[in-house]
Amino acid sequence: MRGFALSARKKEKGGNFFSCRMNLLLFTVLIIALDQAAKFLVLKSLSLHQSVALIPGVFHLTLVLNRGAAFGILKNQTILFIASAVLAIFLIALDFFRKRTANRLYDISLCLIAAGAVGNLIDRLLRGYVVDFLDFRIWPVFNIADSAVTVGAILLGYTILLQQKNTSERSQ
Repeated sequence: MRGFALSARKKEKGGNFFSCRMNLLLFTVLIIALDQAAKFLVLKSLSLHQSVALIPGVFHLTLVLNRGAAFGILKNQTILFIASAVLAIFLIALDFFRKRTANRLYDISLCLIAAGAVGNLIDRLLRGYVVDFLDFRIWPVFNIADSAVTVGAILLGYTILLQQKNTSERSQ
C-alpha cells in the first residue's frame, strides 16, 4: 500500500497532466450521466413510493422524492442546498485544475464528490427535489449521486489520513 501512495505522488508532466485530468473529467461525467439516466428510468417506470423487489427483503427499487438533505433532514431548504452544491463544485474545480503533485486517489475522491453534487444539483434545479430509489431496507432510500458523495468523502478522508501518516513518518 505504501508503494501505491508513493507512486501516486509522482509529478505529472506536460501532456500527462492534461490527459490525466481529461480522464478524470470523463469519469465524473460518466457518473453524472449514470445517475441521471437511472433517475429518468425510475421516474418513468415507478409511481411515487412504489417498490420493486430485486432481492426480496434485501434490495428494492423504491421511488422517493427527497426535498431535504441526507435522510430527509432540512426539508424544503432548496436554496441552501443549491448554494452549498455550487460552492462545493466551485472549490473542487479550483483545487482540481491547479497544477500540483499528483495524488490519483485524492483526485478520484474529488471527482466522486463533484459528480454526486452535480447529479443532485441537476435534480434540485429541474425538479425542486432529489430522486432517490436505491432501497436496502435497513437504510434510508438513496441514489447514485449520494453514493458517489459518500464514497468520495471516505476516500478523501483516507487520503488525508494517509498523507498525514506519511508526513509524520518522514519527519521522524
